[in-house]
Order: sequence, then structure tokens, then C-alpha cells
Amino acid sequence: MTTMTAKTVRQPAGSVAFVGAGPGDPGLLTVRAAELLAGADLVVSDTAVPPEVLACCLPAGEVLPAAEGTPAERVQPAIAAAKSGRQVVRLVAGDPFSFGGAAEEAAACVRARVPFEVVPGVPAALAVPAYAGIALPAEKAGGELRIVDPAAGTPDWTSLAVGRAPVTMLARVDAVPAAAAALIEHGAAAETRIAVTVAGTTVAQQTVISTLAEVSTDLAAHRLVGDAVTVVGNAVASRDRLSWFETKPLFAWQLLVPRTKEQAATMSDLLRCYGGIPVEVPTIAVEPPRTPAAMDRAVKGLVSGRYLWVAFTSTNAVRAMREKFEILGLDVRAFAGIRLAAIGEATADALRSWGIEPELVPTDQQSSAGLLEVWPAYDDVFDPIDRVLLPRADIATETLVAGLTELGWQVDDVTAYRTVRAAPPAAEIRDAIKGGGFDAVLFTSSSTVRNLVGIAGKPHASTVIAVIGPQTARTAEELGLRVDVLAPEATVSALAEATATFAVERRRSGELGRPSARSAKGRAAKPAKAVKPAAR
Repeated sequence: MTTMTAKTVRQPAGSVAFVGAGPGDPGLLTVRAAELLAGADLVVSDTAVPPEVLACCLPAGEVLPAAEGTPAERVQPAIAAAKSGRQVVRLVAGDPFSFGGAAEEAAACVRARVPFEVVPGVPAALAVPAYAGIALPAEKAGGELRIVDPAAGTPDWTSLAVGRAPVTMLARVDAVPAAAAALIEHGAAAETRIAVTVAGTTVAQQTVISTLAEVSTDLAAHRLVGDAVTVVGNAVASRDRLSWFETKPLFAWQLLVPRTKEQAATMSDLLRCYGGIPVEVPTIAVEPPRTPAAMDRAVKGLVSGRYLWVAFTSTNAVRAMREKFEILGLDVRAFAGIRLAAIGEATADALRSWGIEPELVPTDQQSSAGLLEVWPAYDDVFDPIDRVLLPRADIATETLVAGLTELGWQVDDVTAYRTVRAAPPAAEIRDAIKGGGFDAVLFTSSSTVRNLVGIAGKPHASTVIAVIGPQTARTAEELGLRVDVLAPEATVSALAEATATFAVERRRSGELGRPSARSAKGRAAKPAKAVKPAAR
């Protein structure tokens, strides 16, 4: 048997992984790329990599921008870190070995005797046209697809101009007019269609369709700037029937999400699925009660059999109870013999994630009123205990307490957490809120309405106001806001879907521009009608 001492144990060798970030959408990262990013000790990233992709890195990992200079100079920090035993990701915009210097950086790793691997990225030349609804039928054009980068050298314009294969160019927008002119000069028809896409595969994507002769004028009119993927040829015609990304219901809408920091992510993810650009503005911070005594007594009463029911009215209440259980060394077995109620599906899901299935959840109106509609009256014959524990926010309404009392129950209304107003957002956010820079704002509670108005002012009259339920709608109207969208269920998914449906109905009625483009005067003259999503 061999005994290993501390001196004989060698530090694991580090390595460098050249990972392609793809065209921009983090959802297009390969499984291997996401795995490496999540476990990297150091990420050395191209400055062109979007922050959404960098968000896939673990918080504990260090992220550095790639230095300027030669490929050997750019990769030197990664090599040094790998030699010290660290796992390094060299994150490259697009694909590591396509239109970039990563191959030379990998050669530097070979010279330094540092092990490396290459994880390809989805090529922008293929992904961006697909997101623009442009099919590149290479098999119908002699089996050839031509991808050129004018900045890498002068292309064979004559071959490109007279060939039947579609041409995809990777270049900045300001280089497209010269390329179009060169194609015409070398024999391409002036009316040949061209599609120029910037910010491809992201919610900021924008595509301009034109001809070689008119593209310079059209790009200037649309004010496109930055890097672009350009397709030239008959393949552009497929966009007329295949456009799917830029036609999403909320595509390019600037959407204000005023929620707690912990809860904003779910809403934002849903809105991105509909093509929106969510901007999270925390309006509420959730804090523990000023004194823990009341919750301590409530939990001890729960364990000793004081309650027949525990009613949870928010995910925050579930979180507060879990934290209290952990502090007191309890687990879900403390709920044995106790009936649990949840005000809605989101709260019920929070309980399920804790390993508990609630007994009572309203299916129609997911609110205090909806919960009271399905809550049974106290029966002194069949109910051995007449007391309900209600852990909730310090600013909760009395609707539920009053209703349960009328049904014959004794209620211990306990403050499980406090909601406090967050700090005001940055000046540019406040200006956008009051000046009409947002297309819609989605309110998920009465407190988010009051707090947003308190820290940033009222949203502009052109902004669509979407609310999660009747109580939130009443609060908005009391503060002088017109409610356009009322979610049919008190869930963030229903609110996001209702807002998307509103956008679709708006376009069907003939309003093609985003709400932020409308004047306050026009808005007041023709108020929008609140809509609900179609039944599934």
C-alpha cells in the first residue's frame, strides 16, 4: 500500500478551453460550453460577447476582458492561470476557429505546453439568417454557400456577383454600401435583394430588407449601426413567409418589471420568450420582521397542535416560514396533521418545492377573495381545532382575516416579513418612466404600484399598464393610472401572456408602432381596451 503525503500530491493540471459564445443568444450555447462556463475558475472573454452569455458563469469565477495585442499576447493571462492549476475558459465571440485569431491562441498554448480543448460556437453566418427568417438553401445552389468577411481581405467580387449561391457577409453596417456597389460593378443586378441584420439572435435584433441599389439609403433611414450579418440573393425572399423571431408579440418592447430583486427573474424570462426587453427596477425589498418573537410563537404553536390550517398568501411567506424552520432546526414534518392552503399556483409551487402539497388552492380567482370562496366553514363537530395561522406581509389587507372570521375561524395574523420601499432607480430610468420610454409596465401587486410611483413617478400616458389582479388594478386607478391589461389569473405567467395578447390585438387593430412611439395626446384620444388571453 502506498501512502501519499502532502508533499507528494501534485496540484491538478490546469487547462484552457476555447469556447465559442455563438451569435449572442445565450440559449444557443452548446451543452459543453455552458458546462465549462459554470465550472471555470477564470473566464477571459472577448469584449463583443454579450453580458447575457457572461451571466452563465458562476459568481465565484473570475471574468477578465481579453487584452489587446497579438493572439499570443491575448492568450497569455489564460496560459499563466492554467499553469497555476486553474481551469480557464477563453470565451470567443462566435466560433473560435472561424473569422478570428483563436487558432493562433491555441498554437500559443501548444508552445507553452498547456492542454486545451475547442468548443465550437453556433456560427453567426448561419444562426442570424435563421433568426431573421431567411433560409439558406445551399443544396439548391450547387451545394455552395459563400461566407465572406470584407475586412479580412478583398473578396472575389466577380465570382460572388455572378454566382447562383447565396452570399453571407460578416461586416459592419457602414461597410455594406461599398460591398453592394462592388457587387453591382462586377455584374450583379441592381435589384438583387439584400437583408442586413444587426444584434442578431437577441431581442434587439433588427433587419432591413432592400436591394443592392437602395441599401445605402435604407440603412441610413433605419439608422442601423454596428456589426451586421448580410445575406445577398434570392434566399432573402424566404423571410416573407418564415420570419418568426422579429414577429414575436412583444418583440423589441421595452418592458418595465417593478418587483423584488428575488422575483424579477421569472417575469423577465417569460417576457424574453415573447420577444420583449425587460428592464428590472426593484421597488420592494423584503426584510424580516422587526422582532422575531411573534413568528417564534406561531411556529411553536404550529408544532404543539394549536392550528388546523396554515394559509400562505405569497411566495415570500413560504420563504419566510422556511427560513424560520431552518433557524429553529425544524423540517416539513412539523406540518404533520395540518392542512395547508395557498392563495395561487405560484405560492403552491413554492410549497411543492419544499416537498409539501397544499390541500387548498383556488382555481378561478387566485386572490384573497378567491381563497375565501373555496375555504370551508368551521364545523365544531368535524373540525377538532378552530384556529388558522396566517403568516404574511406587514402591509397585507384585512380581506382574508375578515372572511375567515365570518366562516367561524379564529385567525392568528402574524407578520412573517416586511416589505419596504427600495431606493429610487437611476435618473435615466426615472426619465424613461415619466417620458414614455417604456412600452409597458407590469405590476404584480398593489405595493409595486405605490412604490414605483413613490420612487420614480407615474408612468407616461403612452405606457401600457398591465396588472396581475383586481386589487392591483384598483390601486393603479386610485393613483390615476389607466389599466390596459388585467391578467385572468394572479400569476406572473398569466400576466406576461395577457400582455403579449394585448400586443397582438393592438397590431390587429392597425397600430403597428410600439406604444412608446405614440404621443400622449393620441393615447388620451383613443384609450386602449383591456384584454385577456384566449382560452387555452
